[in-house]
Amino acid sequence: MTTRSQLRRGVTLLELLVALIVFGVVTAGALRFMSSQSGAVRLGNDRMGALQNLQFGLGMLDDQLRTAGSDVPDKQPYLVYAGANVIAFNADYASNVAGDPYSVYVDPDAPNGTVSAMTTGQQITIPNTTFIYPTINYNTSGVNSPAETIIFFLAPDTTTARTDDYALYRQVNNDLPEIVSHNILATTGLPFFQYSRVVADASGELSIAQVPAATLPLMHSVALHGDAADTGTASVIDSIRAVRVTFTVTDGNTGVKEHKRQLSRLITLPNAGLPVRQTCGDPPILGVALTAIEQTLPSGDKAVQLTWNAAVDEIGGEKDVIRYVIWRELSTATSWGDPYLSIPAGAAPYTYTDAAVDTGSTYKYKLKAQDCSPSLSTTEAVSASVTIAP
Repeated sequence: MTTRSQLRRGVTLLELLVALIVFGVVTAGALRFMSSQSGAVRLGNDRMGALQNLQFGLGMLDDQLRTAGSDVPDKQPYLVYAGANVIAFNADYASNVAGDPYSVYVDPDAPNGTVSAMTTGQQITIPNTTFIYPTINYNTSGVNSPAETIIFFLAPDTTTARTDDYALYRQVNNDLPEIVSHNILATTGLPFFQYSRVVADASGELSIAQVPAATLPLMHSVALHGDAADTGTASVIDSIRAVRVTFTVTDGNTGVKEHKRQLSRLITLPNAGLPVRQTCGDPPILGVALTAIEQTLPSGDKAVQLTWNAAVDEIGGEKDVIRYVIWRELSTATSWGDPYLSIPAGAAPYTYTDAAVDTGSTYKYKLKAQDCSPSLSTTEAVSASVTIAP
């Protein structure tokens, strides 16, 4: 007969040891599985980060190199320097004047020194080179360029301990360079930048050929494009029509843990060889008045309405006016500062409503005409002061 005390007996030591062993085996297996999954996720993130890093750098190069030569006058070179790890070119890539019809992008916050052609006062040594640029002012009469100089270059990445690690930098005019991408390695046997140019055979037939690496770097050593000295060897850089960019990107690890990704992209230069011919002569003649009056909008908000007629040189004379530039300042200002906005020509009579005004403030406006050189009219029209009533 089984007693109640016999039915309630505890677990034996042997049974407890067996249970602990089974639990330990299961736990160890689960931890190994979780560790492997964590490693797989980390590996995937590293690879994805390396790929995104590569795509961002190549995307910016592709986007901006294609603009090389845009709105560049015929006397300014579109390509300044072409090396294995640095490329410098001219383009009217950005403007900080609202409504600018010629620049690729408008950024109202862009500093003035990065949206205009370089001067000798901004002279620099192109990074990674001994080439000094510019040696003349490209924004003065005779060239009248709005195109800034953009430089991409690769230099050792000082943020890592590796000696083979590079960073891609971008610089505009003499502004400080900014890092675009990290963790870039040189591809064995290939430079970062390769170039293709137009060549002609004995019969005059044109074709595209790769520029031998041994002939790099190429540089526009003659200040004015098309000058008598801009021929022969000095003009080879003017024949470049495409750039092949080759990067190997690492996830930052070393040894067997390192994962690399190589990508090569051919970037054509569609504006190369198509300089803007400047046919404008003298600065444009304005010859009109600017009227500014207070206005109440249908919303009840206050505004200032500006009106003016076509400039003399828009409808007659050289007929070369392409836009009107407007300045706005408080009536107490002692100077005009930077332009407020620009309005494309071709829609006279002109009207603009300035709704970005504050009640109780008094404003004054100034107007000038601009031609395709681009030169501003020597005369200007200044409005009467306008006070915005509360």
